[in-house]
Amino acid sequence: MSDLLDLPVSTLQGEDTTLGALTGGRPALVVNVASRCGLTPQYARLEELQEEYGARGFTVVGVPCNQFAGQEPGTAEEIAGFCSATYGVTFPMTAKVDVNGEGAHPVYQRLTETPDAAGEAGPVQWNFEKFLVDGDGAVMARFRPMTDPGAPEVRTAIEALLPR
Repeated sequence: MSDLLDLPVSTLQGEDTTLGALTGGRPALVVNVASRCGLTPQYARLEELQEEYGARGFTVVGVPCNQFAGQEPGTAEEIAGFCSATYGVTFPMTAKVDVNGEGAHPVYQRLTETPDAAGEAGPVQWNFEKFLVDGDGAVMARFRPMTDPGAPEVRTAIEALLPR
């Protein structure tokens, strides 16, 4: 297990845990999310991935963030209610964190070291940036916000990490 999975996180319900405990040591798509963004409908595709691949040992992890145009202003209870009522979200969610800057959560300090397909590492560009992490905590892929969670390149990368 990598030290990425050992990093502490809090759940949306306020429970202290680690990223590894939240993923259950399974491959995961870690995504910074927001409720009031033009990309918010990606929640539906993220939930589809959870439903489709969950039984094969995969999970999505939602990470609420209010750093991009204040598009996640709600409390933990408001975020949880929105995600459940609007998109039927069943995947785990962390507490709201910063993903960029000096106050960036340690998980994101590590994730953003990973380059995307164009070879660019660095700060998260916007809401719904996706990081695919294997069950050992290695970051396998980075998908920018405009990449739909159901896109072929995302599905292919997930499939490569799952048992047949």
